[in-house]
Amino acid sequence: MKQISGKPVKVIQLKTRLECADNTGAKELEVIAVRAYKGVRRRIPKAGVGDVVICSVKKGKEKLRHTIVYAVVVRQKKEYRRFDGTRVKFTDNAAVIVNPKTFEPQGTEIRSVIAREVVERFSTIGKIASIVL
Repeated sequence: MKQISGKPVKVIQLKTRLECADNTGAKELEVIAVRAYKGVRRRIPKAGVGDVVICSVKKGKEKLRHTIVYAVVVRQKKEYRRFDGTRVKFTDNAAVIVNPKTFEPQGTEIRSVIAREVVERFSTIGKIASIVL
C-alpha cells in the first residue's frame, strides 16, 4: 500500500454498513474490523477512504452471504479536504471487495464513482473503475 495525497476524515467505524460497489455478488457489507489499525485501548477502530477493512457480507448472493471478506473503502459520506483545497463528499459509503493477500479486486468492473485517493494507493482498482473523481 502506498501513501495517499490527502488526509480523509476517518468516519467509518465498526458495525457500519457499506454498499458493495463492484460486481462480485455482494450488495451490503458490515465492517467488523479495520486492518492495520493502531489505536488506544478500548477505542473504536475507524477507517476512511483508501483504508482496508474486514467485513461480513449481509446482503447479496446466497453463496457469499455470511462470509468474511476484505474490502477497500472507495466512498464516504462525510466531507473531506484535499491538499489543493477542494472538498469532496459522496452520497453514500461504499467499498470494493479485494483479495486479502494481494489487495487486487475480486470483481471485474466498478460501475459507480470512486475517489482518486483509492486509485493512488491501489492502482488495480482504478483500472476496473468507470469513473474516478
